[in-house]
Amino acid sequence: MWKNPDDENEVIESCTIITTDANGLVRPLHDRMPVILEKPDYERWLSRKTPDRELVALLGPTPSDKMTAWPVSLLVNSPTNDSPECVKRL
Repeated sequence: MWKNPDDENEVIESCTIITTDANGLVRPLHDRMPVILEKPDYERWLSRKTPDRELVALLGPTPSDKMTAWPVSLLVNSPTNDSPECVKRL
């Protein structure tokens, strides 16, 4: 949450997806991917006491062997499609 600098009474809830270079599994589809934190890293990421150098070290691609991929429908290409069919394995 943050306050609108033009109206300090307005609180805005937002989020950001941090991306990194794609790993070998994702690279055939795109040149970057979301950063995926592992559970043991959650507390370090959220702590304001974690040094910047430690945070930056968490921003690399997830190893390919920790991920699974499968083909899905082209429905996934449009943000207007929000249904389980988007992730159903073909």
